[in-house]
Amino acid sequence: MSEKKRKRMGERKEADGKKTTGWPQIKPKPNLQVTRLKDTDLFTVQNFFTSAESKAFIKAAESIGFVHQGSLGPTKGEAFRDNDRISVNDPILADMIWESGLNKLFSDIKIRGKVAVGMNPNIRLYRYKVGQRFGRHIDESVDLGEGKRTHYTLLIYLSGGFKPKAKQDLSSPRDSSSELLVGGETVFYGSRNGVVAEVAPTEGMALLHIHGDKCMLHEARNVTKGVKYVFRSDVAFA
Repeated sequence: MSEKKRKRMGERKEADGKKTTGWPQIKPKPNLQVTRLKDTDLFTVQNFFTSAESKAFIKAAESIGFVHQGSLGPTKGEAFRDNDRISVNDPILADMIWESGLNKLFSDIKIRGKVAVGMNPNIRLYRYKVGQRFGRHIDESVDLGEGKRTHYTLLIYLSGGFKPKAKQDLSSPRDSSSELLVGGETVFYGSRNGVVAEVAPTEGMALLHIHGDKCMLHEARNVTKGVKYVFRSDVAFA
């Protein structure tokens, strides 16, 4: 087999759920600030990724290539879903992000006597273009084996927020991650469909919420301008 063909096969494996390399290095964040939206069940963390880290993840993801993700619809028991996705299994990347500061945020959170021990190595990256959204749904808890089970969803917005327009060379290619993002809010609902929280995507901000049997119904609203990029994983307890 030629070297060129082997390389193509390797790239295909990377995009098909195998461990990848070439992700950005994430620096430890010693002073992360938590904003609680609903006790410990739902909170945000500003600047979990730097702007450079967020943009580097978008670049890496686009180089791998997204695959469209839809759903079978309500008649099959699935929420409406229209976005693009990458899914990889990368324990090294999961450990790096966990050790960058997430571990400290969960040091005092226990669930049924269990403590947070790390991240789900199943890493997903989502891309929502104009008109795409994810309807109301809940996130299931996942058994990872060896006594580990996921209980929190981790979302890190890689784009979003209001950024001043910089003068750009019109001849240079347009960077979709630098465009203003409008829409794409993550909205959580409580009893009687009352809105508990409405979180607008902000570049580098992490959103964490409990999932499984205590998961709040939530949705990702329609993107009306720009492109929304999201890093997704889960926090595991044991």
